[in-house]
Amino acid sequence: MGFNGMRAGLLGVAASVVLIGQTAPARPEFEVASIKASPPGAINTVNVGIHIDGSQVRCGSLSIKDYLGIAYRLKNYQISGPEWIASERFDINARLPAGSVGKEIPEMLQALFEQRFQMKTHGESKDLPVYGLIVGKSGVKMQEAPPDPPSENPGGGVNVSASGQANGVNINYGNGSSFAFGNNRLEGRKLSATLLADTLARFADRPVIDLTKLTANYDFVLEFTPEDYRAMMIRSAIAAGVTLPPQALQLAEAASLDSLFNAVEKLGLKLEARKAPVDTLVIDRMEKTPTEN
Repeated sequence: MGFNGMRAGLLGVAASVVLIGQTAPARPEFEVASIKASPPGAINTVNVGIHIDGSQVRCGSLSIKDYLGIAYRLKNYQISGPEWIASERFDINARLPAGSVGKEIPEMLQALFEQRFQMKTHGESKDLPVYGLIVGKSGVKMQEAPPDPPSENPGGGVNVSASGQANGVNINYGNGSSFAFGNNRLEGRKLSATLLADTLARFADRPVIDLTKLTANYDFVLEFTPEDYRAMMIRSAIAAGVTLPPQALQLAEAASLDSLFNAVEKLGLKLEARKAPVDTLVIDRMEKTPTEN
């Protein structure tokens, strides 16, 4: 062995010794947490979503797929596992440990699901058919929302809520950002391009990825025919994991996406079909019922 090879070997041994002597930082966890199945019909109430007030965290009537999307910072289409993870809904009440911050909640949810649901996962990169949201040749035609004023309470509570009935759905992202889908129209308020892409994906047949590079927030209103609106409602229900009768599924499959594409073009944007590598989370094992609180 030459000098350079010997030096590399010694450095490798030294590095190993240093690594063995170090302890990896512990993943943050909730101080206490309870998980209970959501009561029937809870998805129609304003308690759906995440509410953070000081050290208290309340999550109402979210599906396991919703929670995993938050925990791993992924969209629903990036998570694959048994079908029931999109339909079984749970309430979580938890307390943050002293000194922790809200941005650590995703990692806390990861630990919680691994412990209570005995969850095992692995990551994969897959080429998936997607729609890329891009700016059209004529430029953006949405109304730009005014910027946020300086916050007087930067450490205040956070509330993200949703409600839905047969005549529509409302999602409130907090801080004036929301969208409402009802009465044959889609209305967005103070939505970023990324949130707009996520909203459109609810009514499309494949994921929508924001490729606009837009940094502002926007207000807009889109109108639809009753027939197109009905088909979009069905697609939205399918994306949310709602079990529908065969007739409704056939209607969604037969309906054209032209109305959605045309509506997006009225905003000065375009949906472009393509394939893209997407990082996904694959659930290898998960119990359907969590262990006792």
